[in-house]
Amino acid sequence: MHGTTARGVPAWARRVAVLTPFTVLPSGIWRIAEVTLGLPLTKNVDSGDGDLPGWLPAEFYVVALSLVAETLGFLAVGLVATWGEVWPRWVPFLRGRPVRPMAAIVPAALGALALSYLWPSVVIRSLAEDGWRATLLHDVGTLDWRAAVYAASYLPLVAWGPMLAALTYAYAVRRGVVGGRRARLPRPAPEGNRTRRP
Repeated sequence: MHGTTARGVPAWARRVAVLTPFTVLPSGIWRIAEVTLGLPLTKNVDSGDGDLPGWLPAEFYVVALSLVAETLGFLAVGLVATWGEVWPRWVPFLRGRPVRPMAAIVPAALGALALSYLWPSVVIRSLAEDGWRATLLHDVGTLDWRAAVYAASYLPLVAWGPMLAALTYAYAVRRGVVGGRRARLPRPAPEGNRTRRP
């Protein structure tokens, strides 16, 4: 995991935070492999560029979308790492300052709600379409490998929202926003005020 784990983080939250980016990774690899590398991973699909404007190459869009999604998935790690409580050095103007709890909780909670609605509906609708339904649900004995790859790539996204919601709740509890007051951790004394022990 990137960054030091913050004090008071439950072991389960650390494991969930590490796994969260991996719910996004398979779909990104699937999109890049299909559009950029030209692998035939989707059956009966229009090979055009969809609703993209003419000046935007589909390959660039797919790679950018996958990188943005993976970055958003990785931000879940901040809910258990020290850089989710103190701004890291590479953030201009904010470096070293404490992160206000609500600055992390509000976007994470809204993201968890949106993801918990979006991906189950998208994946279920995709799998319920003709072709996918016949391949995946009715004719199990004749499972099409492309349908299996699609399902394996997109089904993990269904867990993204609930995992982020659990991490957000654990972060809110640890930062004292819900569940009572948090224990105040002692701050290190400034260099000039430290007393030397004989």
